[in-house]
Order: sequence, then C-alpha cells, then structure tokens
Amino acid sequence: MDNRPIGVFDSGLGGLTVVKELMRELPKERIVYFGDTARIPYGTRSREIVTRYSSQSIRFLLSKNVKMAVIACNTVSAGSFEPLSASFDLPLVSVIQPGATAAAKATQNGRVGVIGTSGTIRSKAYPHAIRSIRPDITVYDQACPLFVPIAEEGWGNTEVARLTAERYLQGIRQKEVDTLVLGCTHYPLLEGILSSVMGSEVRLINPAVNTARQVREMLQGVNQLSQSKVEPGIEFYVSDFGQNFQTIGSHFLGKKIQAQCIDIEEY
Repeated sequence: MDNRPIGVFDSGLGGLTVVKELMRELPKERIVYFGDTARIPYGTRSREIVTRYSSQSIRFLLSKNVKMAVIACNTVSAGSFEPLSASFDLPLVSVIQPGATAAAKATQNGRVGVIGTSGTIRSKAYPHAIRSIRPDITVYDQACPLFVPIAEEGWGNTEVARLTAERYLQGIRQKEVDTLVLGCTHYPLLEGILSSVMGSEVRLINPAVNTARQVREMLQGVNQLSQSKVEPGIEFYVSDFGQNFQTIGSHFLGKKIQAQCIDIEEY
C-alpha cells in the first residue's frame, strides 16, 4: 500500500471535474490539487510555454510527496505529455487516451465529435487516439476557446453559454455525430447546456470518468492503493487567489473547499 496523495493539476478549476471522479472511484485516496489560475488559459499558448508551466506544476506536486500526477488538462495532455514524461521520474496520467477509448466504445454510427481548446484541437491528439483504436471512425473537431472563461466565471448554465454553444456546435451537429467528447476538463461544467444544444440522441463523453478508472487500475497494478483508515482529505492550491475558484469549486464538488495561494514561479 502507499498512503501518499495523488497529485492533480490543471490551468484552473476545470480539473475539479477529474477530482470529482477520483473521489468517487478512489474514496480512500488523499488528493493534492493545483490550479494555475494566474496563467489561465493554456489553450491559446505555445507548446513550449505550456510545457514550462506544467513542469513547474509537477515540481510543486512533487514537493507534496505525491505518488503520481494526473494531468487534468487536455491542452497539456495533447501537446506536452511526452516531454513531461521524459523529464520526471513520476507516473503521469493523461486524459486523452481514456477519453478516446470511451468515445470509440460509445459510438454506434462511427461519427464522433470532439470539442476542446485551440491547442488541443490543433494538436489532433483526439482524432489520432480515436482512430488508433477504431480506424473506421470519422472524427469532427471544433475549437471552443470561450467555454473556459465561461466556466471559470460560473456562467455554465446561462443564456451566454447557450448562445455560445449553439454557435460553436452548429457545424458538428450538421455532421450527425452520435458521440461528443468534452475535450477540456472545464467543459463538463457546461454539460447541461451542451447536452441541450446537441440533443438527447448524442452521448457526451467526459474523459474524467475513464481517467479516474485508469488511475485506480494503475495503482492496483503496482500495489499503491491507499489503505488508510483516516478519512482522506483534499488540499487545494492556486497560483492566484480568486473567489470564483472556491465558490464554484465548492458547489461543483458538493463540499466547502479552502484554497491556498502559492508562488508557482518558485518551482
């Protein structure tokens, strides 16, 4: 057994969607979460900058003695996973492959939509991953950069979110996809609006669900599941203190959270 915590990091509060699934899948595990709220968004930045920011996040998590790090950011997972894996002697988990696997299993008509940040869509990581599993699938992708600030603002169920979704998703809806991958961990915060715009016949894939399952399988495989009898806690850290993180995060997780602000440049 290994009672050290699991590290999770993202550009902001979107990674809490992964934390929520980890809480369900691994209720005995402690979690350390870092949201790089001072430098959000990542999706419009270069791969070099994203890799540098992510390296700092991982070094911070290592200072908290984590046993693995979950990259709860599709932009980082899509463009920086390989250099990060080569730089750190720490198990890293990406959200791309779990999401691609879920989509490949879910689609019935072989037409899958993927939405994400500009960086994730530009990388073509999801189409490559999905077609590596099922070459017969046709993937249609669309960048939706405004969804991240809408989620961070707490406007996930507003008319602003609906109008934005209708504009972004118009092309994908016309392709008659039966499956849509929410290729950014912020996007499940808009799930109600996205489902309404796409229609009940389209299945939405939240990669966080399969990511949490992969984490459990990895820890089981190396006998590192926590066996602590003490109720596990979650530590939250941000690089810039904002009320939205705590307010929206508490509502989403169903428990009050208290974040600590750190100077990420020290790492």
